[in-house]
Formats: sequence, C-alpha cells, structure tokens
Amino acid sequence: MTEPALSPNITHRGGCHCRRVRFEVDAPAAPEVLECNCSICTMTGFLHLIVPASRFRLLSGADDLAEYTFNTGMAKHLFCRHCGIKSFYVPRSHPDGFSVNGRCLDAGSVSFFHITPFDDNDRDAATAAVAHLTDA
Repeated sequence: MTEPALSPNITHRGGCHCRRVRFEVDAPAAPEVLECNCSICTMTGFLHLIVPASRFRLLSGADDLAEYTFNTGMAKHLFCRHCGIKSFYVPRSHPDGFSVNGRCLDAGSVSFFHITPFDDNDRDAATAAVAHLTDA
C-alpha cells in the first residue's frame, strides 16, 4: 500500500464539533490512517493520521483545549473543553508530531481512507509495521 506515500500532500482542514478548535494538516487526499485497538481509541473511534509537527497547524482554539494523560503520561490527549471532542493529540509514539483524528477532517478534501489496523497489544511490532506512515 505505497500509494498514499507517493500521493502529493494537500491541505485538509478540521476541528472539533463546536468548531472552536480548528486546524490544518498536510496529507494525501487518500491518507492511510491507523485504527488502534487500545481502550481509548476503541471507545472514541479515533482514526490516526500521524504527521510531523511541520505538517500540522493549529488555527484557533488553543485556549479551548484541555489535556488528559494516563498510563505512561507520554501521550498528550487534547480535548475541546466545550464539546469534548479530541480532534488531534500528541501521541506517545511520535512526541514531536501529531495524530489527527481522520473523522474530524472537514468533508470535501478526503477522497477515502486507507485504514490499517494497529494492534496495541503488540505495540512494538505494530509500530514497526507502520513506520512508513511517519517518514516525512
């Protein structure tokens, strides 16, 4: 599945439900996203579009974000304090980047998602299998 890596990046826009938090992210029109089976991702339906910090721009809502950490405390889960939506966060696996929730991208710029399962029960093997997604 090398097509997403070869596709040129476009600018997607997205944000939270109440639209106080807004961002842009540069990624292919048909990005590969990860569907993780950990407890928080399963409960929230998060589809991970992992990008380096240079491809993410917070446009508004910095003061509207609340942070949640658990387990190792490395991941910085950022939620809109008004509507409760986590549209992006700083993942433990890529502390110098962002994981954007593909489901929080505005309609119109995504042609479709390539969904790749990510088995959090074997995090090391799963991370190695998807290393190509974050090669910038």
